[in-house]
Amino acid sequence: MVTMAATRRSVLRGAALSGLAVGSASLLAACGGDSGGGASGSGTTVKFGMNEAEGSGPAYDRLKAMAAAYTKETDTKVDMNAIDHNTFQENINTYLQGAPDDVFTWFAGFRMAQFAEAGLITDLSDQWPIDGMDDSFKQAATAGDDKQYFVPASYYPWALFYRKSVFEKNGWEAPTTEDDFMALMEDMQGKGITPIAFGDKDGWPAMGTFDILNMRLNGFDFHMSLMAGEEKWDGDEVKLVFDRWAKLLPFHQEDPLGRTWQEAATSMGKGESGMYLLGTFVIDAVGDAAEDLDFFTFPELDSSIGADALDAPIDGFCVAAAGKNQEAGKAMAKWLGSAAAADAANNGADAPMIAANTGASTSTYSDLQKKSVEVVSAASNIAQFMDRDTNADFASTVMIPSIQEFLKNPSDIDGITASIQEQAASIFG
Repeated sequence: MVTMAATRRSVLRGAALSGLAVGSASLLAACGGDSGGGASGSGTTVKFGMNEAEGSGPAYDRLKAMAAAYTKETDTKVDMNAIDHNTFQENINTYLQGAPDDVFTWFAGFRMAQFAEAGLITDLSDQWPIDGMDDSFKQAATAGDDKQYFVPASYYPWALFYRKSVFEKNGWEAPTTEDDFMALMEDMQGKGITPIAFGDKDGWPAMGTFDILNMRLNGFDFHMSLMAGEEKWDGDEVKLVFDRWAKLLPFHQEDPLGRTWQEAATSMGKGESGMYLLGTFVIDAVGDAAEDLDFFTFPELDSSIGADALDAPIDGFCVAAAGKNQEAGKAMAKWLGSAAAADAANNGADAPMIAANTGASTSTYSDLQKKSVEVVSAASNIAQFMDRDTNADFASTVMIPSIQEFLKNPSDIDGITASIQEQAASIFG
């Protein structure tokens, strides 16, 4: 297993409670009445906050399967509070400070650590060690006070996805160099195919493009220092990233701010776009084309830096400090990191993720999952993704609108980076 290098203590510097939007916070209110007391077992009810809307697809089905398996194994009733992904994330602070569910889906990295420092999530140190969970994942679950507040469940790489049949039909091969990559995109355009699917209506997907370009052009250490507020956003390094991105935009789908990531994925699934830079969850939006997918990591852009860094976010679970049933919540959170929970998720729906627990069965892993394991294991440096590696308020209120402004006006790099730096200085000090 590769060391999850994203959990850097420097990232915790200047952490503060995020001030995200609260307009739809009422949707995150926990379901039903009192959740009871005591640990898991007969007569106990645990409330489970899920960042996937009911019936929304494979991601919801996986979480539902895990909840059902937990009930079957422990005789604990699980009340599921299923909310769409963006609403859940945008209103998470109000949710945690109100009447939250006992256990909720969340992410490793800075966003977990911020909630730990703010006292909004429960110390889970007494639930560790977890059988089958190695030290790298324990590190990813650890906040600045060296205590664990998170239980990892799965992880996945961000890469350039494509349909194998489309590449085979056109005689294309996955590029390994920048020259090959550029030639491939030019050939795609010549054949009437948009090279790269692109949608940023949701605000966060384009962060993945910034991440990979920054890691390829400036290196992993610079990237993580930038996320921690230790580098200048108006420096030459960041301007280089936006400049290279501007040169690549003509190969992307136009008008990305009017397109969700699912709509962009659909265009790739239909063969209208040749590739899509996204996480493996892309399979949830391409329908029957899922079995036809393959991927390659973003090519090297600077030989002195190489191409051995990538985003590979870790998803998992936290216990809300304001949850009514702390002991039962902690017991369920620990179980959700088990091999049994991973197997339930993998059998509950098509699963594009890699189980964090080494004891989980891989017998049903798809070729895409097997390749994901190989790619992440071969990476020397792993980032968690911009909105997990940096201050949540900075990511939401500064970087989302700044990147979207860049996508509308890519010629104003100096103005955009100056604005980012001014706001970063007020947030990071």
